[in-house]
Amino acid sequence: MKTAKQLELTLCPKCHKLNRLKAEPQQCSRCNGMFYQRKRNSLQYTLAWNFAALLAFIPANLYPIMIVYQLGIGDEATILSGIGEFIDHGLYPIAVIIFTASIIVPLIKIIGLFVLVYKAHTGIRLKPDKHSKIYHILEILGPWSMLDVFVVALMVTVVELGFVTSVAAGPAINYFTITVIFTMFAANSFDPRLLWDKKADKKADKKADKKADKKTVTQTPLLSENTPENLLGTLPEEKG
Repeated sequence: MKTAKQLELTLCPKCHKLNRLKAEPQQCSRCNGMFYQRKRNSLQYTLAWNFAALLAFIPANLYPIMIVYQLGIGDEATILSGIGEFIDHGLYPIAVIIFTASIIVPLIKIIGLFVLVYKAHTGIRLKPDKHSKIYHILEILGPWSMLDVFVVALMVTVVELGFVTSVAAGPAINYFTITVIFTMFAANSFDPRLLWDKKADKKADKKADKKADKKTVTQTPLLSENTPENLLGTLPEEKG
């Protein structure tokens, strides 16, 4: 079965009108909007945003995410140390939620996008139906990474007892917010249709290779006539 790209069909992203591809950028026959058949430089943009998210994720876990002031003395807490505090106080559900939203989900999303870019570029062990589902799951998980940022903002607002106790956001919250935003941009830049295009291209290459092999097989009998016996028969006989 041929894909829409092979049939030179494209869908307008604004009005969802199916158009016959003539040139890129394509003008929609209904809304006159200009668009491309696939997201331009999708893999390059996804890779760039993902690398930026990975770089921002490192200081997000090293720097303090919040500072608790008690009687004017500040106590800095990173994401991991905060999770340890929740475990020490027996608040295991909150510790699991923060650990999942702050570390597991961003890492899964960053690694997953790297894998999708690699699959779409190389086509090695590519299964478009499964990899497309993975992409949509990663896209849904994105906003849930902001859960710990919400918790810190809530604590800054609620825990305010003047000079006795107060909570301030640390520098890590900025890096963590950047990480989440960059991963959302990376997921939005990736075009899952490239997975299907790569699969179709590989099938077309296999068919072309099979046709080439058949041609070589049909041509081999012609070459077999030039055997040593036949060649010797063509030589002139020596005169006594």
